[in-house]
Amino acid sequence: MPGHHPSHHAQTTPDAAALVVADTGETLTYRALDEGSNRVAQLLRSLGLKPGDRIAVMLRNSPEFAMVYWGATRCGCFVTLLSTHLKPAEAAYIIGDAEVRVLFLSASIGETPRALAQDRESLVPGVTQVFHAGDLAGEGAMAGARSLAEALAEQPAEPVPDEISGFHMIYSSGTTGRPKGIVLPFTPGPIDEFNALEGVLPMYRQLDPLVSLNVGPLYHGAPLSGMICAHRLGGTFVTQRKFDAEGVLAAIDRYEVGIAQFVPTMFVRFLALPDEVRSAYDMSSLRMAIHAAAPCPVEIKRRMIEWWGPILFEYYGSTEGVGATAITSQEWLAHPGSVGRTSLGPIHICDETGRELPPGEAGVVYFEAPGGRRVNYLNDAAKTRGATHPDHDDWFAVGDIGRLDEEGYLYLTDRKDFMIISGGVNIYPQAIEDCLIVHPQVLDVAVLGVSDPEYGEKVKAVVQPKDWAEAGPALEASLRDWCAANISAVTAPREYEFVPELPRLPSGKLAKHELRKLYGNSVAVV
Repeated sequence: MPGHHPSHHAQTTPDAAALVVADTGETLTYRALDEGSNRVAQLLRSLGLKPGDRIAVMLRNSPEFAMVYWGATRCGCFVTLLSTHLKPAEAAYIIGDAEVRVLFLSASIGETPRALAQDRESLVPGVTQVFHAGDLAGEGAMAGARSLAEALAEQPAEPVPDEISGFHMIYSSGTTGRPKGIVLPFTPGPIDEFNALEGVLPMYRQLDPLVSLNVGPLYHGAPLSGMICAHRLGGTFVTQRKFDAEGVLAAIDRYEVGIAQFVPTMFVRFLALPDEVRSAYDMSSLRMAIHAAAPCPVEIKRRMIEWWGPILFEYYGSTEGVGATAITSQEWLAHPGSVGRTSLGPIHICDETGRELPPGEAGVVYFEAPGGRRVNYLNDAAKTRGATHPDHDDWFAVGDIGRLDEEGYLYLTDRKDFMIISGGVNIYPQAIEDCLIVHPQVLDVAVLGVSDPEYGEKVKAVVQPKDWAEAGPALEASLRDWCAANISAVTAPREYEFVPELPRLPSGKLAKHELRKLYGNSVAVV
């Protein structure tokens, strides 16, 4: 699609805001984005990087992130995206696995970037250069890394003469084991050609002026896709450095956001705000509220539709990109709990042997990939084979359990790796979590299986109360009564524990491997 690149909008609307970080006040215009990304491309060329070479970024949501991303991808480089929550060894594994040559780090993140910069030769010996971005005034230098601002000031603001498109690579979140690099199909070409894997562009094109919001970390697929689509269309992308529920409502009101994307955990946080806070902000500009990343409890979604109207749009997919579903608010109200019907290839529900199951029965969700698309994990042929159906080399699964109804609507039951087997009974934590999260005193909850000498595993609920002062026997009794009234006795938690906060990834997903380690039922997953 010619013209769909930030450099085009730098010529037509140079002073328009390309990116706004709502909680810090940082703003990046299209002129500044174009000049900055050109300087990044020139910098990479000066370091000897060629099309196909890889860089890695561990950057907060910031103007620097946008400049580095677009700079790398306009000179043919591939951007490996690193979570800002990784420990040094975890980050070093990904950097080595991806054969990264240059690192861009936020100075303010702390331990991991400093270790990568100071101990580069031992931790990441393949990296030849490290740059740090002092995102905000006063965030200081970092030993072993060069100032990105100073390095860019030395480079020309003109395009490199051999511009060619690059792309990005996201590693799996590691909720169930060591992260794997997900290699998406991509063919380099002119920088203004839109790749369908970058996002759902038509959804954003409907709005003029386009102001979109996603406050998730830009190293995740959905927030990154939101930024890319906004910038390709010349819109304003609004984000936050760190999620704040009231701050999001204020940003929607202030910037007149038309389209926004969330994860269900954010909905829970919005609904936990006092009524007077929620009613203080004008949400009338919002035309579409997209949500994904994790199943949304039925009651939470129903309350959001009652508040914002039927503008919620849900999709289900994976970074692997081999299948997806979609559902509007109107459809969802007729099929509560569903994540929709397929928007790509056919869906197949199969048992553990690969036998296809009829509608209504739960099993492993396989997508029949369209157009010869395949799952491909970097340097991991075994994991690639494990995602493929034993009898159909174009059916792929990413570990979800679900069922289809007679109309083809998909209902997700849980992740295969999270299933609890207690006394021979298969129990899926998601249904129990959905029950507990709507208890009026609960802010967050995780359900997992822990060792039990009699049943093998028993169901344990780890609960974050809205008010920590309420944690104790009275709340536990209330939760037991709540479960007794709403779910079967077989699935009800046998054990409760209260915590001030649960370990969630910035994507909104529970880091259940951390809970399993903490409660003595860690499993080895490859």
